Amino acid sequence: MLANVETMSDPDRDAVVRLLGREPRGRYEVVLRDQSGGPIVLRNAPLLDDGTPMPTLFWLVGDRERLLVSRLESAGGVRRASAEVPLARISAAHEAYATERDAYLPADHAGPTPFGGVGGTRKGIKCLHAHYAYWLIGGLDPVGEWVAARLGDHDNVDKATLHSGGSDAK
Repeated sequence: MLANVETMSDPDRDAVVRLLGREPRGRYEVVLRDQSGGPIVLRNAPLLDDGTPMPTLFWLVGDRERLLVSRLESAGGVRRASAEVPLARISAAHEAYATERDAYLPADHAGPTPFGGVGGTRKGIKCLHAHYAYWLIGGLDPVGEWVAARLGDHDNVDKATLHSGGSDAK
């Protein structure tokens, strides 16, 4: 269960603020940690505190991971992944992501809702970070898998640090 930022543990909150460079604008929880316990991936609520839709369910925040994916993106990674990963597989990942994100919407919500799939993308690939975050937490994301293969990260990610919520829920 996602909780208000104010109820999270101080070390988690401090780490997330440092990693983002600002205060979060909505509820989230740490769902993947590095070996020292630091956040790698957050699961965001589908609505920010002011009700604005938040299309990015899984957010890559780990310093190392963000840096490596940023380098891949700056070297033409989005273009390469778009050429190498079949669009039908990307579309299936977007659909699964949207379904998972939308399941977190309050049942009585009547306002605007998030749209698109991974990172709010409607078609194709916009951001390798979002796809990689989804793959890291176990999502069937062929783009995230493509990123992991380029980073050589299949063996370096300790999936035992994956959390499904627990007391650190944000």
